[in-house]
Amino acid sequence: MSVTYGSLTPEIVEQLIHIVSRKNVIMTSERMEHYSHDETNAEEYAHMPDIVVTPERTQQIADVMKIASRYTIPVTPRGAGSGLSGGAIPVYGGIVISLEKMNRILEIDEKNLTVSAEAGIITNELNERLKSRNLFFAGYPMSLETCVLGGNIAENAGGGKAVKYGVTGRYVMELEVVTPAGDIVHLGGKVSKDVSGYDLKNLYIGSEGTLGIVSSATIRLLGLPQSTSDLLVPFRTPQEAISVVPLIMKMGIIPTSIEFMDASSVQMSCSNLNESLPIEGVGAMLLIELDGSREAQVEQDLITVGELCETHGAMEVYIAEDAHTRERIWSVRRNIAEAIKVYSPIQSLEDIVVPIASIPDVLPELERLSQRYDVSIPCYGHAGDGNLHATIVKNPASSMEHWHEIEPQILSELYRFIVGELKGKISGEHGIGLKRKAFLKETSSSEEYALFKAIKQALDPHGIMNPGKILI
Repeated sequence: MSVTYGSLTPEIVEQLIHIVSRKNVIMTSERMEHYSHDETNAEEYAHMPDIVVTPERTQQIADVMKIASRYTIPVTPRGAGSGLSGGAIPVYGGIVISLEKMNRILEIDEKNLTVSAEAGIITNELNERLKSRNLFFAGYPMSLETCVLGGNIAENAGGGKAVKYGVTGRYVMELEVVTPAGDIVHLGGKVSKDVSGYDLKNLYIGSEGTLGIVSSATIRLLGLPQSTSDLLVPFRTPQEAISVVPLIMKMGIIPTSIEFMDASSVQMSCSNLNESLPIEGVGAMLLIELDGSREAQVEQDLITVGELCETHGAMEVYIAEDAHTRERIWSVRRNIAEAIKVYSPIQSLEDIVVPIASIPDVLPELERLSQRYDVSIPCYGHAGDGNLHATIVKNPASSMEHWHEIEPQILSELYRFIVGELKGKISGEHGIGLKRKAFLKETSSSEEYALFKAIKQALDPHGIMNPGKILI
């Protein structure tokens, strides 16, 4: 979509200040720098906005969008900025609308097992508020202490518990959305079934803010599990560990999580945390969580899963018997991405996803690419649902010029293998954003890509809504 964008004139700035008030407008370079990037490499992807507005009400978002539509000003919606695909980066400058001040819980409806909240509420704070009522939002991602509800919905975020509970979209019942034209629409409702016209609600879930801005949502809740326990299972080789995952999934027991961590990922995370795990001679580990309403059933399931792992090559099966031990091992898993970044900031964190039966086929391809291009590719992720985070890390001995030459080649080969050979997808939860948009076109059929573009054109005809993301 080729668009000529308008400039942000002093007159337009005054109109924006009138809408949201001066205290909710940011224009200094020092403060706007925070809004110029997400968790991708800032040196490579960052771009400064022309102005940042922090509305406090949905109507203010709508009025800002009407101004943007009238003058063809690009708008980038932003949650916590914790994304990993460049989705919240204002590629064309313009207006960043940050939802950080729209962070209220609007209603907890225990009778219908729902919670309604504004898009800027931190996911972990939402669940902390629900815990006293013995309820929880099950679709939260791994970065639960920083990410916000609107961002979760925009990315259809998943995480460690998606094996059993699924991703964010499974729990979204109703959305309040502001369109690029500045209209406020309500999609869905507190109903379990709905075939009343096109499924517009789910069109916005995972659309990365390119079709509209989610200002609030109603989320389905579940009863908080009464018993939770974890197994840490080391294997001598990554292939042995990953090959057990499909076998666990066939048992009839649905784990809450099956996390895979290769040896280099564990070592870097432990070193970064000054933590110690039994890693001598270990090639990879599985972190398996089970939960349920009855402690006796969870314990029996733990024994059954542990015995299966031992039968198929586990070096040992460690049971995390208390909350402190569980937090220790989960903190190692959650810290891997940050630890790899500390080890080497020049990297490409990937988000490939394949059918469960194809999980063991991924690692040999990563090893082939690692050897061919002389890079390291530590791998970890949500193996129980086929979503692996293969992180391509620059060889410290090679030049930046060489890295910029080989990085797209590695990604192109990896994506073609994942999509073409294994029938997977190039992103399971981090999104396409700015980072992967060229590869989305490369790995999509022309017919599918034409549908993507037709939807964008229909809902955002002026091309102002988070431009530069998903589509070329």
